[in-house]
Amino acid sequence: MIICKSETELGFMREAGRIVAETHALIKQYIEPGITTEELDVIADRYIRSQNALPSFKGYNGFPASICASVNEELVHGFPSKRKLQEGDIVTFDIGAQYQGYHGDSAWTYPVGTISDEAKRLLDVTEGALFAGLELVKPDVRLFTISHAIQRFIENAGMSVVREYVGHGIGTKLHEDPKIPNYGIADRGPRLKPGMVLAIEPMVNAGGRHVKTLEDKWTVVTVDGSLCAHFEHTVAVTPDGMEIFTTLNA
Repeated sequence: MIICKSETELGFMREAGRIVAETHALIKQYIEPGITTEELDVIADRYIRSQNALPSFKGYNGFPASICASVNEELVHGFPSKRKLQEGDIVTFDIGAQYQGYHGDSAWTYPVGTISDEAKRLLDVTEGALFAGLELVKPDVRLFTISHAIQRFIENAGMSVVREYVGHGIGTKLHEDPKIPNYGIADRGPRLKPGMVLAIEPMVNAGGRHVKTLEDKWTVVTVDGSLCAHFEHTVAVTPDGMEIFTTLNA
């Protein structure tokens, strides 16, 4: 069941989104060769809690950290650790915050120092795919029209759409209906209505589309070892379009 939020609920979610966006902005300042993803997790955890919120991921289905930190060929659900980031890495931080019982969720892939042209293009394509989908969010649009636009943008760039992981509705639960694949047939799926809140999140591999889960039962990596990226915003459908909750420019 897709839940449309009231104005009061949207206010709480807007605040949760602000906290997520500010946490991203904060840890971005510290991303440099030599810092560990564990250190960045501590910084994020402290900031989220300082805003009278809770990290959405901490303890979620047993997840041990406050943010997900995925490096290079790691797509999603990587554990923060004592691993030091190195010049040329790319690192994805997926951050969630729960405020007054409502969640915000956003992922972004960042360069560490100077990165290769291939890596830069991957980041540009994945971010571009996110906004290709977001620009279609408005009432009466069918959900998979957004999915189709994301898929077309990625595949036209010669990269691969991950199919095992999808976007989702969000609210008092971190994952709600509807599921939002990053591939699909236009003009299919439920029609968007004002009050729906969606976490739209393209996941892109520079090589083949297949991924696998490591023995830790969390970290997802590309099968062929190629680089991958993940960009996500939480957005609300408004009467005349959409509002991004997880951006400082909202």
